[in-house]
Amino acid sequence: MIKGTLIPIGGNEDKGFHVAERFRLDFVSEGILSHVVSESGGPSARILVVTTASSIPKEVGQNYLDAFEKLGCKNVEPVFISSKEHANQESTLQLLQEADCVMFSGGNQSKITSNIRNTAFHKLLLKRYQNEVFVIAGTSAGAMCMSAEMISGGSSKESFIKGSISMRKGLHLISELIIDTHFIQRGRFGRISEAVARFPNRLGIGLAEDTGLIIKEGNSCSVIGSGMVIVFDPGKLTHNNIAILKEGTPLTMTNLITHVLSAGDCYDITNRTVNVLPAVKSLL
Repeated sequence: MIKGTLIPIGGNEDKGFHVAERFRLDFVSEGILSHVVSESGGPSARILVVTTASSIPKEVGQNYLDAFEKLGCKNVEPVFISSKEHANQESTLQLLQEADCVMFSGGNQSKITSNIRNTAFHKLLLKRYQNEVFVIAGTSAGAMCMSAEMISGGSSKESFIKGSISMRKGLHLISELIIDTHFIQRGRFGRISEAVARFPNRLGIGLAEDTGLIIKEGNSCSVIGSGMVIVFDPGKLTHNNIAILKEGTPLTMTNLITHVLSAGDCYDITNRTVNVLPAVKSLL
């Protein structure tokens, strides 16, 4: 049984300074990062922010320092892992060994896999996640890289067409899922549809911005944040023609099961079952 916790986030999570109405949750008590802190052991938790995916790592690191400081956290350290050699260094491994939580920032998920996958850092990350009470969080690219099969690119405008997305191997933190982010805001329904057509034994997870999942024991998911999580379950497809199509041809899939979930709703990966909060009638 996996002892650690995964928290994939759809990107653009509230860091304590959003003014948009859609970020309607109280930052300190209900915000995405407050959940990360709580799952990691509280404000005294040691949080390692990995900014490898970002093209502006110093700025991103400072943003997280400021955000976590608003939540009372003092033991937060950004690190930019620039190469596999850097990921194999003892000093880098020591940072990981001492952390209660690793938080992967957004940017380009392929940078994370290129610099970290199959390194000593990656092996230690997997070992701690599988065997310890340990949290791995990631936003945008940092969430997408958690999958075994990772979406590495593809335009939403050209989606639902065979070959419209590119895939590569992720960090294999959770093999049952393929994760896409900024899902509602960037209209990525077609990207995840092609991904699950290619890998029909996986579940597709579309995370809206400022929305995430807390995944316990590699199975039990609960939704957090101000938006929605879309689950694509291809387990009962009655037609999937991707194997016989030429590149650039529209896909056909029938009986693709979808669920639209929001904060407080739960999903069981193994049994593919949903447990939603009871509906409450609006007061007139």
